[in-house]
Amino acid sequence: MHHPSGQRPTWAEINLDNLVHNFRVTKAAVGGAAMMAAVKADAYGHGAVECARALEAAGVDWFGVALPEEGLALRKAGVCKPILCLAGYWDGQEECLIAHHLTPVLFRLDSLEKLNREAQITGRNIDYHLKIDTGMGRLGVPFYELDSFLEAASKFDNLRLDGVMTHFASADDSDHRSFTERQISLFDRGIESLQSSGHRPTWIHAAASAGALAYPAGRFNLVRPGGVLYGLWRDVISSVTTPLDWRPVMSVHTKIVMVKTVPAGTPLGYGGTFTTSRESRIGTIAIGYEDGLPRRLSNCGHVAVRERLAPIVGRVSMDLTLIDVTEIEDVSVDDDVAIIGSQNDARITAEDVAGQAGTISYEITCGISNRVPRAYLQRGLQS
Repeated sequence: MHHPSGQRPTWAEINLDNLVHNFRVTKAAVGGAAMMAAVKADAYGHGAVECARALEAAGVDWFGVALPEEGLALRKAGVCKPILCLAGYWDGQEECLIAHHLTPVLFRLDSLEKLNREAQITGRNIDYHLKIDTGMGRLGVPFYELDSFLEAASKFDNLRLDGVMTHFASADDSDHRSFTERQISLFDRGIESLQSSGHRPTWIHAAASAGALAYPAGRFNLVRPGGVLYGLWRDVISSVTTPLDWRPVMSVHTKIVMVKTVPAGTPLGYGGTFTTSRESRIGTIAIGYEDGLPRRLSNCGHVAVRERLAPIVGRVSMDLTLIDVTEIEDVSVDDDVAIIGSQNDARITAEDVAGQAGTISYEITCGISNRVPRAYLQRGLQS
């Protein structure tokens, strides 16, 4: 794969064939539940529009975004499948929701009231999904306030409760199984409360990637996979869940822009945090923390060069990073460097980078900045 010509030789490759493959193997594993692909946060850094188009063609049922702004971008790109705005909406976005057929998650009475008022003005009936907080503690109607909430919400005639959801806090942690099972139990009771209040929601959902695989009772009729669709699973799913044949979707590449030989005792980079202990060959690569290479990888991370792993030396700086290629023969300017990806047996996963940076793979892929162009690969063709 060659970098886009006329640009700095640093890019991310997004393999849409692997994305579709991951969607299909996940769909086959979740017992017939419908699939809502999480494409929030620009599809975890992979490119929401391109990923959504590929998943829509593959037969996804829903898309999950965080913000109406994200849903609007998909609509403007021609995406037609239902879109759920998982974090609700902001004042003033009521008209946008209605005009672009975006379904909000609601959990505050004032939000229902404002949306109902806009629906009355436009003469429309609007579907929404109600979120119940069963233990995550971020958003949602607290479980013990649900009955009073439903009673107060019953006066909004232009709104239809067409979905009900919750979110698991610890489905990836087998040590917290009893907590997740309690969340499922509370959610079951919440569904009963809705039904006894006369609601018949079409969609009932609770599980993201980890929950959908580890808790069949938590699948209901719709699941919301995110990370596993992008081939991120080692730090996402429960350790007792058998992995499926998920394949990485993002790889990140750059090139060597300078190689030099320095004597023993040479300090390198800001603050001289690394000093050579021998005569060394040092490469400079065209990527830094503004691009999403975590500064935490200073003096501890690795990259792949000529099918070998080379250590990062000195501090990762904003635009450039140093690597020690003393042990790798014939390294030269323009050699390909994999930040995330593989060169035969030399493999670096997003989870590897995350582990060294003290975070999770999602933060790594989300953090690949927009100055790193994405090259999309589908059916073997680059676009």
